Amino acid sequence: MMNKIFALPVVEQITPVLSRRQQDELELIVVDHPQVRASFALQGAHLLSWKPAGEEEVLWLSDITPFKTGVALRGGVPVCWPWFGPAAQKELPSHGFARNLPWSLSAHNEDENGVVLTFELHSSDASRQYWPHDFTLYARFKVGKTCEMELEAHGDFETTSALHTYFNVGDISAVKVSGLGDTYIDKVNGGEQGKLSDGVQTFPDRTDRVYLNAEACSLIHDAALKRCIEVVHHHHSNVVGWNPGPALSVSMADVPDEGYKSFVCVETACVTTPQKTRVEKPSRLAQTLRVVKKG
Repeated sequence: MMNKIFALPVVEQITPVLSRRQQDELELIVVDHPQVRASFALQGAHLLSWKPAGEEEVLWLSDITPFKTGVALRGGVPVCWPWFGPAAQKELPSHGFARNLPWSLSAHNEDENGVVLTFELHSSDASRQYWPHDFTLYARFKVGKTCEMELEAHGDFETTSALHTYFNVGDISAVKVSGLGDTYIDKVNGGEQGKLSDGVQTFPDRTDRVYLNAEACSLIHDAALKRCIEVVHHHHSNVVGWNPGPALSVSMADVPDEGYKSFVCVETACVTTPQKTRVEKPSRLAQTLRVVKKG
């Protein structure tokens, strides 16, 4: 899918390294810079891919996810907001509406190190179908050798949220994530609390855990690709680890049957402690990604 995105015809060349393109029903922003290649969907301000020069693709994007208006994309970094997980009312979208609505690209600049982009989403008739509050939401991305992203919310409300990042891995059976602390809520086992003795998570089967005392930095150790990815979390209360495992992967229409083998989700999140956004004090959720070693 990544190669397909970069082969799409250019609709508008915004700057020498930034272009607008179209994949089926969705408008994309593509970054092709000497230090980095990246792509975004305007729907959801959704980072689809990030590949620093000289590295393997860091993010995972399903080859069969539909690029359709109003349908959440599977992979990259979905913005889960203003709620995380299933909604209180069944007819509302899981993980909120921010990932399903069109954002606008409001600012961009570039230098020799990479590109900075800002996307905006405002309350509208579309958002009020799901949520009664007035808001302004900014998603800022700085892509280069590192990838920095920040979600900033303005208004007067409480939310749960996540940067639901899908990382590309060589083989999930050879992946471990460290720095996750000692306690987690196990959503596969009905919300029971569990313990990690060393803060390290492996993924032998379906895994869906909200870590309560995670460190500020998670490390994804990928033996198959011989690399380690550093995920630094900011303004968060939790880290979430997820992989659907073989049985659930087969049942998901937008994931290949064997797709679970090639990604792991490590998410910067506010799940157990909602964030309070006030007119005088915006709320923020942010993360910084870096490939820290090879070999």
